[in-house]
Amino acid sequence: MFTATKLARIISALAFAALLSGCSAIKLGYNNIDQAAYWWLDSYIDMSDAQATRVREDLGRLHLWHRTTELPRLAGLLQKVETLVAGEITGPQACQVVTDVRERLEALSAQAEPAVVSTAIDLTPAQLAHMERKYRRNNADYRKDWIDKTPAEQQDKRFKQLVERSEMIYGDLDEAQRTALKRQIGQMTFDAGRILAERERRQQDLLATLRKLKGQPLDQARNAMRGLLDRGMNPPNPAYRAWQESVIQDSCRSFAAVHATTTAAQRETAVRRLRAYQRDLRELSAQR
Repeated sequence: MFTATKLARIISALAFAALLSGCSAIKLGYNNIDQAAYWWLDSYIDMSDAQATRVREDLGRLHLWHRTTELPRLAGLLQKVETLVAGEITGPQACQVVTDVRERLEALSAQAEPAVVSTAIDLTPAQLAHMERKYRRNNADYRKDWIDKTPAEQQDKRFKQLVERSEMIYGDLDEAQRTALKRQIGQMTFDAGRILAERERRQQDLLATLRKLKGQPLDQARNAMRGLLDRGMNPPNPAYRAWQESVIQDSCRSFAAVHATTTAAQRETAVRRLRAYQRDLRELSAQR
């Protein structure tokens, strides 16, 4: 969605994707992250030349703020994770890391808000129609990737994703560890249809909000976007919120259970990689 939260998530996702790709990739990826974020935004709203100039400038300022302010904090977060992976990890400890990451996303979202609002109030009906078509394509892709799969195919896809993510930190998993991970996935809460329904709700909420912004005073526009942000972070449906929390708790327990199977050598690998990532983040933060 075209919100400060979504922009924060895309920037963070790009940053962590670069981070987990290795030392040279993190520096190249992060240094170009404002350009990647621009192209992502443009794919949704098809910017005019004037909008493109303003958005590039806004992203440049946001990138500089993130480099100087947030990268040291992310390095500190990785240091905390480094300490955890050296020993045993409980589900609540894993969930605290999730909370810490969410706080960093919220800080980035808050910093991006003024630029997001100034762009949002300038969107034309044609651009909103473009965004709606983009959502339909994305949703069709999600249905193809998840909804149209059998439960067994969904579980296999999730298993492959989690193996890849785990091996980025610990190195290769052996067969017993893969079996344990597959067992954990089988016990976790997952409902692709529910996820898609919430995505579609947020998309329609966003489009309805944006269509009302034209001509509104800036303060009203900001309040409207903050309300949208709150509904995104805290979905109005209590049943969905409860289910969402159960998914997070399941994921934390699963991570802790898989970590419990790791060897001393794998934990040493995790510590070494996390320490290298911290060094890269601090070096990037020092660049101007």
